Amino acid sequence: MFRLLAIAAVAAVAVFAATTEPPVAVAATCASANAKPIDSSRATVSRAMLCLINVERRKHGLRALRLEPRLSKAARDHSRDMVRRRYFSHTTPDGIGFAERIRGAGYLTTSRRWRVGENIAWGWRRRDAAARIVREWMHSPPHREEILEPSFRDVGIGAVAGTPRPLPRGGGTFTVDFGVRF
Repeated sequence: MFRLLAIAAVAAVAVFAATTEPPVAVAATCASANAKPIDSSRATVSRAMLCLINVERRKHGLRALRLEPRLSKAARDHSRDMVRRRYFSHTTPDGIGFAERIRGAGYLTTSRRWRVGENIAWGWRRRDAAARIVREWMHSPPHREEILEPSFRDVGIGAVAGTPRPLPRGGGTFTVDFGVRF
């Protein structure tokens, strides 16, 4: 029996509000916490986001997530697609949801039971740093719930330069796919 953690499209958040830089403790804990897709490598932004997410999980007594290549491919491809086709949703304009995309990347092929979830965001200027995105998710109940879901073991991170809306100064689009296979 399949278990799917469905997230309503309203759970998606675009990062608009201005806030201060991340707390010194978190920035010191996670190298490149202020990494942005527009001026950092994909690996640097992914490592920073993974660290920041795991800091939040540890604060709540949860085990750290491990970066999973197939989930990362699904997340990266979705971020790229949102930028290329100018939409912002967990579901593509063709009607393909995140569970189908994750399955298509090969993450669920050997599992009969699983659970997946997804967070998406986009931001520009100073609002597209890894720490900023994770902080905004932690202030959004549906996104926070995904990050702190105890059953999740794996995570895939897709951070790409560009936004679903054309902006003169660029920005970044983020997809984080969570999963566990039983």
